Amino acid sequence: METFAALADPTRRQIVEMLAAGELAAGDIARRFEMSAPAVSQHLKALKSAHLVRVRVDAQRRIYSLDPEGLKDMETWLANIRRFWGPKLDALESALNAEKDRK
Repeated sequence: METFAALADPTRRQIVEMLAAGELAAGDIARRFEMSAPAVSQHLKALKSAHLVRVRVDAQRRIYSLDPEGLKDMETWLANIRRFWGPKLDALESALNAEKDRK
């Protein structure tokens, strides 16, 4: 999934965490990192491509915010994993508790 590939990078995860607190201009994001503005721009481009952030233009500024679409894709994937593992983990817990009770 492109979403998880984008989040594999720690800088991108940090950008997503920053945007969880509210929207930020590209320049404000770039100032929080010790890398060039074009490098930050490439990270923002990857996040946008993965539908994790969206951008709007405000005069000369590009304002970034989280994109619920990419987050929804992640939630759907996680829900499928939970449906698979949830019952198996419950069964394991029951078996371990039964073993403990027998001792």
